[in-house]
Amino acid sequence: MTSEPEQQIGVGAPDQFQRLWTPHRMAYIQGENKPSGPGAEDGCPFCTIPEKSDADGLIIARGERVYAVLNLYPYNGGHLMTVPFRHLADYTELDEAETLELAEFTKRAMTVLRRVSGAHGFNIGMNQGAVAGAGIAAHLHQHVVPRWGGDTNFMPVVGHTRVLPQLLADTRAMLAEAW
Repeated sequence: MTSEPEQQIGVGAPDQFQRLWTPHRMAYIQGENKPSGPGAEDGCPFCTIPEKSDADGLIIARGERVYAVLNLYPYNGGHLMTVPFRHLADYTELDEAETLELAEFTKRAMTVLRRVSGAHGFNIGMNQGAVAGAGIAAHLHQHVVPRWGGDTNFMPVVGHTRVLPQLLADTRAMLAEAW
């Protein structure tokens, strides 16, 4: 005798999958804290983050021209960005000193992430323009995403969810101390 699957009330069609809820991602999906326009005065988070304390802004380190900050909506634990203080959109707008410091901060981020988390590899890059996938296209930022063998497991594939084993504040403190 076969039994019918128990009806799932309020979660859609019964499909034998349990749901993994990530309601905190709705802020990102709805564009919360996104700039209202392209100018620095239009609510650019990369311009306002440096005005906060390092802990409140999730800043790992500050340089003369750039800073390193954890991504508020990370792909993996330790996902950070190197960001110029100056509000500019295009990589070609960086001056020589900014280009050098951005590269040095990226190298330092890789070194620190390898040391504190044992990262096996990295995805490093920047999306130039909204059509290229930049969430905040008006202010240049380079992603440094640590990767580990086997980190593409069932959670992102089936559950469309990333499992981050550490709070962002704890990750920030660990990386800042090691910087």
